[in-house]
Amino acid sequence: MKQQHKVPFGIMGIFMAIGIVYGDIGTSPLYVMKAIINGLPSGLKANPDYIIGAISCIIWTLTLQTTIKYVIVTLRADNKGEGGILSLFALMRKKYRWAYIIAIIGAATLLADGIITPAITVVSAVEGLNGLLPSLPVVPIALIIIAAIFLVQPLGTARLGKPFGRIMFLWFSMIGVLGLLAFFHYPMIIKAFNPIYAVKVLIEVPDAFIILGAVFLCTTGAEALYSDLGHCGLHNIRVSWVYVKSTLILNYLGQGAWIITHPNLVTTDVNPFFEIMPGWFSFIGVGMATLAAIIASQALISGSFTIISEAISLDLWPNIKIKYPTNIKGQMFIPQVNYALMALCVLMVVCFGSSSNMEAAYGLSITITMLMTTLLLFIYFQYKNITLWISIPLTAFFITIESSFFIANLFKFTHGGWATILIAGCIFGIMFVWYNGRRIKNRYSKYEPIAPTIDCLKNICEDKSIPKFATHLVYVTRAKYPTDMESKISYSLINKQPKRADTYWFVYLHRSDEPYDFKYDVKVFVPGKMFRIDIHSGFKQGAHIDKFVHRICKELEEKGEVDLLSRYPSLRERKIEGDFRFVVVERIARNVDLPPMKKTLLLLYYVIKKCSTSDTQILDLDPSVVTLEYVPLKSVQ
Repeated sequence: MKQQHKVPFGIMGIFMAIGIVYGDIGTSPLYVMKAIINGLPSGLKANPDYIIGAISCIIWTLTLQTTIKYVIVTLRADNKGEGGILSLFALMRKKYRWAYIIAIIGAATLLADGIITPAITVVSAVEGLNGLLPSLPVVPIALIIIAAIFLVQPLGTARLGKPFGRIMFLWFSMIGVLGLLAFFHYPMIIKAFNPIYAVKVLIEVPDAFIILGAVFLCTTGAEALYSDLGHCGLHNIRVSWVYVKSTLILNYLGQGAWIITHPNLVTTDVNPFFEIMPGWFSFIGVGMATLAAIIASQALISGSFTIISEAISLDLWPNIKIKYPTNIKGQMFIPQVNYALMALCVLMVVCFGSSSNMEAAYGLSITITMLMTTLLLFIYFQYKNITLWISIPLTAFFITIESSFFIANLFKFTHGGWATILIAGCIFGIMFVWYNGRRIKNRYSKYEPIAPTIDCLKNICEDKSIPKFATHLVYVTRAKYPTDMESKISYSLINKQPKRADTYWFVYLHRSDEPYDFKYDVKVFVPGKMFRIDIHSGFKQGAHIDKFVHRICKELEEKGEVDLLSRYPSLRERKIEGDFRFVVVERIARNVDLPPMKKTLLLLYYVIKKCSTSDTQILDLDPSVVTLEYVPLKSVQ
């Protein structure tokens, strides 16, 4: 089947990548140099050697970490066009199932980073506006902008990506030109391309790890590059990165040149990004920065949708509703995630209040994500049988860089970094409990041959002493093969309460990669009485099991294969159709002997399940025709 969720390469795709993927990394110039200045010792904040060394660190971080690790190496590890740390795990989970712990640590910290990123970028931009209009309240304006960002997400990546792409293209062009103009005031800043200056500043500057922590902010958006692969496509991301990286480096060079040539103006409150703008351009520049900050949030928001979608498919997250605004499967929208991110992002702005405070907390969680991605990459290299002579040095190289950044960012823990780690810990806890609780539960899940159940149901149909449960009784099955049935369904039909019906339907739903696909196969167990329907439904259509079943039944009735009219004479003579009853069976843990740890995990699993989206909602069933039945976990073995 054709995979529709791969984004085609072209001008529109490149613009979409610029608008969706590079928002975070593209707005880093708003706060990176300011953070570096704050980290340098008093009296040395404009020291030419230190500034050149710091910019050299930035250039080589963008080259080694973003370009080589992510753009060249990691983006190759896609899963049917999808990217992200969970997609990487999915490629090899059958062989390396134990690696799930690495994957969920990385996913949890990346989601936590998606909460602080919109906050710091928007607040940084609004502070620039506040410099021109001192009476402007920073926090309320930032909160309005953040709310607007999340409220437009239902429009979808494609519709947002087109205008965002054009705006971000103008943004990158603007920062590149501004950086180039400032560069000519101190051309010697070009020495920053020499990595010796980077090494020198890290050796000579007191508290060099603080500088390294600030430098790391220039590459925090690199992980979003990988997560948004399904939204924008490999070639679109790679081609656009050439332009994006060039303009970023030009701007950092320009800011460095301004700092060196204006030592008397350099203070902890000054942001070199806005200082390199000509006076007449300030309002335009700040306006563009505000727009770019709005768009910057998109990379992490889109990436968060991808992560949760993949987590659900890997049984790492409870089922929740996923919407597809476009015909590309990789471009999803998840309402619950969207509004949870918005609430937490608003909380971050209210609690921290300024970009300086957020800089002190920013970066710690994403370094953990990058380390986890590197570890999974090494496992992926083994999975692909790449020689150890390549995989070990490459992995060691990336781990050395990222460990340095991690140690540097550990200093941020007491300055607010604990907040993102706390959020990441909660997300990790949900993933860990859900994955392991489901595994424990699945040990009691059994599939058995359907034939004995069919034989028993034939007798139940004829036994008038059993009260009639429904005219048409429908069960949604997870059994892939028509010859099988879950033991819990058999238990519900026969053991728990014998269910007499005129017609029995067992429905299996397969979500296809086509947006509007609809096909079905019908297996007849007993003519006119017992059927299995295998439905292939497009991802944009929703589940809508009840509507699909009614549609298929109508077609079968036209062929004379089933009688849909009520069996009650008073209703039948009026041509009234019989009722449909859908039964959802849920297993509960009763009388199960487990070690204390596993029992606790299973208990927490059920607590999370109770708070998550119900099976009735996931299947888009009309609650008025649904019967929810509980059966014991152990009794259905």
